[in-house]
Amino acid sequence: MTSPVIGVLALQGDVREHLAALAAAGAEARQVRRPEELAAVDGLVIPGGESTTISKLADAFGLFEPLRARVRAGMPTYGSCAGMIMLADKILDPRSGQETVGGIDMIVRRNAFGRQNESFEAAVEVAGVPGGPVDGVFIRAPWVESLGAGARSVAAFEGRTVAVRQGNLLATAFHPELTGDHRVHAMFADMVRAAV
Repeated sequence: MTSPVIGVLALQGDVREHLAALAAAGAEARQVRRPEELAAVDGLVIPGGESTTISKLADAFGLFEPLRARVRAGMPTYGSCAGMIMLADKILDPRSGQETVGGIDMIVRRNAFGRQNESFEAAVEVAGVPGGPVDGVFIRAPWVESLGAGARSVAAFEGRTVAVRQGNLLATAFHPELTGDHRVHAMFADMVRAAV
């Protein structure tokens, strides 16, 4: 398979940027808003945005349980920023009623790097991404408080884990889709190809 079909959960957040990055990485990128659209993709990106809003909208659109089921069944899934929170098994400081899809054995802290006006960019070495560091855009970004036995850190910044991989699941605290550097998306597209 040369062009895997990868969906982007298109409920809220930087959907358009992920679609463009996936297309540049050689994938057939599609928006996913309904269970039948989720069923038609080989892999999925959960974009950055607001994790509480994404959680509520996924429930309202009837996507939450189908998404959990696909992740449990091994569908390759990549979450950036809010998507990292959505893939965490546990949130250290959840908003009232906030749920996650889960799948990665980690505990994350929301907005750990500060508020919107404390956003920043930094070079981040990501294991499995060739060609040197990627430009990490951190916007109200989470960090990983702790990892379970199944998950492994693939990038750190200032001693904090900011990218994690567990099987077919990948999560970054930063936004590679905002940089024009598509290497993280290319790595994820390769993960999808290997899983199909």
